[in-house]
Amino acid sequence: MTLLDKTAIDDARLSEATAGDYMELLKPRVMSLVIFTAFVGMVAAPVALNPMIALISIISIAIGAGASGALNMWYDADVDAVMSRTATRPVPSGRILPDQALAFGLVLSVLSVMTLGVFVNWLAGGLLAFTIFFYAVIYTMWLKRWTPQNIVIGGAAGSFPPMIGWAAATGSISLESVILFLIIFLWTPPHFWALALFKTGDYARAGIPMMPNVAGEASTRRQIFGYSLALAAVGVLPWALGYASAVYGVAAAALGLGFIWYAWQVLRMPADDRVMRPAKALFGYSLLYLFAIFAVYLVDAVVERAFLLGAMA
Repeated sequence: MTLLDKTAIDDARLSEATAGDYMELLKPRVMSLVIFTAFVGMVAAPVALNPMIALISIISIAIGAGASGALNMWYDADVDAVMSRTATRPVPSGRILPDQALAFGLVLSVLSVMTLGVFVNWLAGGLLAFTIFFYAVIYTMWLKRWTPQNIVIGGAAGSFPPMIGWAAATGSISLESVILFLIIFLWTPPHFWALALFKTGDYARAGIPMMPNVAGEASTRRQIFGYSLALAAVGVLPWALGYASAVYGVAAAALGLGFIWYAWQVLRMPADDRVMRPAKALFGYSLLYLFAIFAVYLVDAVVERAFLLGAMA
């Protein structure tokens, strides 16, 4: 086969890719969570938001999140191909060529960082650049295939969006934004280890050293419970430190107790339980928890700001 023939074949394969394939390359579900948590960080910041700056910030952060997803799918195409959960992704299924996924991710990375830096501020742009680098290089290319602590350390990448949103609004980083970072950081291990418990075979085939495959299910269940306790405690910190109202504090405490209860069911799960219902239930609840606690925080911040504006009028 000549180079010309190969190029023609590659062009034909590329032409089969749809807009939906490229959207899937951006990991839209992950992107939606990034957008939401970044927006909460932005709204919670104690400044008046410029609507145009807010719009540019959210779009840039969304594009940066998508760029991270594209770079992750480019590099992980080999392991994605052998895992049932990821085998139909655009790159391992052949709908998008690896080189095209790489170019797409790099272009979006530069575009998102430069837009946020030039039109908003360079602290936010720098944090976004570091987040993309951390996820695509530190986590995807190194930690994921090297250590069972991949999710713990790599979870930092998904924890930065509220800090980026805060930095976009204020040009600074505060303890309040760090607490929002910590909520996501501590949420990540129990969320993904719950998934890993009922997807152990997938990770084993792919050679990914997830905690259940390396330390065993019993150790993983204990660590899930420990992180759940820490998450529940950090979840109420915004109220304890005066950043949020008692309404938020009660809601966060209730959500945290729910997380602990589900984690306790996983801890008590029989060693020979192949159905893994408690792990699946915790995985589902963890998604609800993160959305709910940030939603309550958002509403609390909006109500507090409306109250202050009303008092000043």
